[in-house]
Amino acid sequence: MGTGVALGAAPASAAATRPRPGTPEEALRELAAGNLRWRTYRERHPDETPAVRRSLTTGQHPFALVLGCIDSRVPPELVFDQGLGDLMTVRSAGEVLDEAVLGSVAYGVLELDIPLVLVLGHQSCGAVKAAVQADGTGGRLPAHIQYIADQIAPHIDRTQEGDARVDATVDANVRAVRSRLAAEPDLAARVATGRLAVVGARYELTSQRVHHVS
Repeated sequence: MGTGVALGAAPASAAATRPRPGTPEEALRELAAGNLRWRTYRERHPDETPAVRRSLTTGQHPFALVLGCIDSRVPPELVFDQGLGDLMTVRSAGEVLDEAVLGSVAYGVLELDIPLVLVLGHQSCGAVKAAVQADGTGGRLPAHIQYIADQIAPHIDRTQEGDARVDATVDANVRAVRSRLAAEPDLAARVATGRLAVVGARYELTSQRVHHVS
């Protein structure tokens, strides 16, 4: 992610028939290319034509599933410059997993044969910041927000202080979510055969760049 993939400009009429990524590697390259277009203000807004809209009434074949945060500044279809039918998106605060999120990811992979799951954290994540602050003060957060903080808390990087702790915890949380997904038996079986990749990434609000979180 974040390494520019140069793609030639395609005519608008090609949107309905452009090839779909079929492997994890192809899907990653398409997301990288889309993010490059986004951050250089060269968006194509693909797959929005009347022909594409009609074709999607009979089925869908998304090439990637993005598990991201609910933050309004990080909509996956925009930051990867993708259109209708391209991405399946699942969003929860801090990319927190529960049974509904796990089931949604499993549906995309097992029922739609999606070859890539991307766990997308982001700079200045409010959910992570709330979890870090609550951990530091011992205070309780309102209502169901505490549940979110409790899921993030085990991944807080206490080797850092202040804003650096929040920043490091964003990455640690992405790694933990990615690892848990990759260990799910049905997903792990596909990873083992190369049919699926589960990848961690991070979006920088300041540069609009998506990059890999190892």
